[in-house]
Amino acid sequence: MGFKLSSSKLWVGLMWFMIVVIGIVYGNSERDALSALRGSLSDPDNVLESWDPNLVNPCTWFHITCNQDNHVTRVDLGNSNLSGHLVPDLAKLEHLQYLELYRNNIQGGIPAELGNLKSLISLDLYSNNITGTIPTELGKLKSLVFLRLNYNQLSGRIPRELTKIPTLKVVDVSCNNLCGTIPISGAFEHIPLENFENNPRLEGPELLGLASYDTNCS
Repeated sequence: MGFKLSSSKLWVGLMWFMIVVIGIVYGNSERDALSALRGSLSDPDNVLESWDPNLVNPCTWFHITCNQDNHVTRVDLGNSNLSGHLVPDLAKLEHLQYLELYRNNIQGGIPAELGNLKSLISLDLYSNNITGTIPTELGKLKSLVFLRLNYNQLSGRIPRELTKIPTLKVVDVSCNNLCGTIPISGAFEHIPLENFENNPRLEGPELLGLASYDTNCS
């Protein structure tokens, strides 16, 4: 007797196959992004020992949290005695909500590609040795609530693109080397002035329409 699958069973089987393939692709992409981060960091305390690049799914790694669909939503590496630099590959973590890398010895700049993390809620990079400017691309993070970049070596102006993030509640850029004036509009309207302190070249709140915000940045 011949055996013939119904069209409905074929369709169900095809759908399951597509789900598995998509899961593998996402898993590989997220694994590759985290492996790139690991490769850029020095880890004397072996905090990243469980980050096995031979595993397709990084959800089993320590300090990684995933959602029910096995997409990475948290990277928790605060106070881990890590040094090195951030990598643009982090932008592949499309479902990432929390990037916690505070109190390490991370150097170099903030990759502009982090502005593509559309689900990001918290970006905590405080107490490192990060240099360069705050990327204007971070203004694209329309879900961002917490932006803590204090105690670094950041320079340049505070991007006005950040004032247009509707969800932003906490901003701390104190103890850097920022210049210009302090934004007072949009999301920055209720940010306390102490969150801008100890930036020797940063002047007071901007006078809208009267002063250029890049004053003292030349």
